[in-house]
Amino acid sequence: MILVFGTTGQVATELRALLPEAVFLGRDEADLTDPAHCAQKIAALKPEAVINAAAYTAVDKAETDEDAAALVNGAAPTEMAKACAALGIPFVHISTDYVFDGSGETPFAPDHPTAPLGAYGRTKLLGENGIRAAGGPFAILRTSWVFSAHGNNFVKTMLRLGAERDTLTIVADQIGGPTPARAIANACVDIANRLKTEPNTAGTYHFSGAPDVSWADFARAIFKKAGITCAVEDIPTSAYPTPAQRPANSRMECHTLDATFGIHRPDWKAGLADVLKDLEKTT
Repeated sequence: MILVFGTTGQVATELRALLPEAVFLGRDEADLTDPAHCAQKIAALKPEAVINAAAYTAVDKAETDEDAAALVNGAAPTEMAKACAALGIPFVHISTDYVFDGSGETPFAPDHPTAPLGAYGRTKLLGENGIRAAGGPFAILRTSWVFSAHGNNFVKTMLRLGAERDTLTIVADQIGGPTPARAIANACVDIANRLKTEPNTAGTYHFSGAPDVSWADFARAIFKKAGITCAVEDIPTSAYPTPAQRPANSRMECHTLDATFGIHRPDWKAGLADVLKDLEKTT
């Protein structure tokens, strides 16, 4: 049995479809602000593997709520990893490109020095460091620009705004790889299963969609695929200030994940087509 923390997030929703036999713990059953309680759940259930698909993802809110974000993103996964290490079972955790400073134009490799720009990245890095120190078979899967037919994400926001307006101004100087949540869910399961028999594959990996693109060009692709006639006007990040600073460069080097697990970078255009089909079914 696989135990998953999270029930309603984008990746957790995809995991529920992928793993109907798994046990899923929402925040009503596992309080992420009580890390010890999360560890107790693992010890009591004794699963074969644990996937943590829960996180504090409100990037801007974290700037004024860092203590809460640090509990959920830092202390909770650390205690989960310790509980998994005690049982000798795999722990798979989803992290983020926000642990880097977003400088330059070269894709960030998993071993590149970290330098978070804000509270969200700092708290995610706390979790990463705690997981590595726990001593069990783990995989940290850093990803970026997650989208799906569920929850709140860029694709759904663009579909809504594009249908309402003739023109949208979209940031064009942030570059990254949009990543389908379904692909992340599949990768997490594949990695967890592999870690059961090959704990030596433990480590930190990157997984993002291809090809890399700007937010503005991603929006154009969404509108084209959805048949929405909304023009996109490029703007710099400076024209759209937010409480938390976003990385300008979210490109991620994903070769080690491919070499170790045979998991290729997903084609976000194909993922976008799937999401649009899923949304059509619900409307």
